[in-house]
Amino acid sequence: MIRSLMTTVAAAALLATGAQAQEGQPLKIGFMATLEGTYTVLGEDGQRGYQLALKQHNEEAGGRPIETTVASTDASPDSAVRAARKLIEQDGVDFIIGPLSGSEGIAIRDLAKNYPNVTFINGASGAQETTYVDPAENLFRFNMDGAQWGVGLGDYVANEKGWKYVASVAEDYSFAYTNFLGFAHEFCEAGGEIVERFWVPLGTKDFASVIAALPDDVDAIYLGLGGGDAVNFLNQYQQAGGEANLIGGTIMVDGTVLNSKGNAKQALIGTPASGPQADTWDDPKWQEYVKAYQDNWPADQRFASPSLLGTAYYNATNAALQCVDQLNGDLGEGQGAFRECLSNLELDAPNGKITLDENRQAIGSNFVIEVVDTGDGGLATKLVKKVDGITQTLGMDKADFDAIGRPGRDVPECAG
Repeated sequence: MIRSLMTTVAAAALLATGAQAQEGQPLKIGFMATLEGTYTVLGEDGQRGYQLALKQHNEEAGGRPIETTVASTDASPDSAVRAARKLIEQDGVDFIIGPLSGSEGIAIRDLAKNYPNVTFINGASGAQETTYVDPAENLFRFNMDGAQWGVGLGDYVANEKGWKYVASVAEDYSFAYTNFLGFAHEFCEAGGEIVERFWVPLGTKDFASVIAALPDDVDAIYLGLGGGDAVNFLNQYQQAGGEANLIGGTIMVDGTVLNSKGNAKQALIGTPASGPQADTWDDPKWQEYVKAYQDNWPADQRFASPSLLGTAYYNATNAALQCVDQLNGDLGEGQGAFRECLSNLELDAPNGKITLDENRQAIGSNFVIEVVDTGDGGLATKLVKKVDGITQTLGMDKADFDAIGRPGRDVPECAG
């Protein structure tokens, strides 16, 4: 009877995730990232962050050797659901680390509720709804969401740069909405005005019509683009002779863009932005992490320093492995002990301490940054200021935060 049940997909998944671990039995981890599509380069560095964490753990945790199964996605919700179901139903993983992109995260939140004996640890996706709206009890996120990554930037742009009138160009999906909300709410509260908003599909190749429509009478343009979209925009903007001040969304000035080929990225020098790290931060723990990343791969197989995607996956993996260690490899019935550990973990990450709130969402530090020339032909981000202890409600009462509305094309409103 048992042999018969084990031949079924559902039983295989249940036994792999629910049974108590025996010492030395492999710990099966499912890794998900965007290894195809416009965000491929982001996913590849996320994988490097995961691999670095495993290497520093000697490829084992809690006395159990680690076996990884990789599943590729393309930033679409459907690809994330297919990848996760395969990892659970066919590969029998104990838990999943991923996904990377915002709308993928929302889809995985919903899927997670169908697999209560599997734990999902977010890789890097940053849509607000993933953990804030009807969260799944078995999904944990050790990176802040996009709005948290916007904290400090709006105030800096309005009050330090003196830029009060801004147009925006951003990708038309959940993370970009969330990231823009974090910037725009603060910017508008400081007296700024969003003059016009342009939303483009993920994977846009031709920005000519958007560039031609950008208003001339603004102080700056906010760019909420990433990966291939960011590079395509910069190339075409330079060719069109664009010279406006730029404001970077979090992934616009990440290493995945600053290390891209070509000269168009030089337009980003001096661009203010914000996010979960600053490349040249002089904190010893950060510098130690950067060196470990650099030492682990030849220069032509990595970026000059880890991208925020690499850091997010590194942190998520370390959180998981630390808890497996604490539990001596036994995740507990229904993985309850594992989840209890994750919920209460204070992660001493290279980019600052991270704890989780009641929705299993990260509370952490954000960095207001500017893009600088490193003097050797490269670009990096330097620290302007660091803001600690940022909650998902951005320090506001929940009622006041909810009054802003869920992130979207027209949210937040901003009339100056």
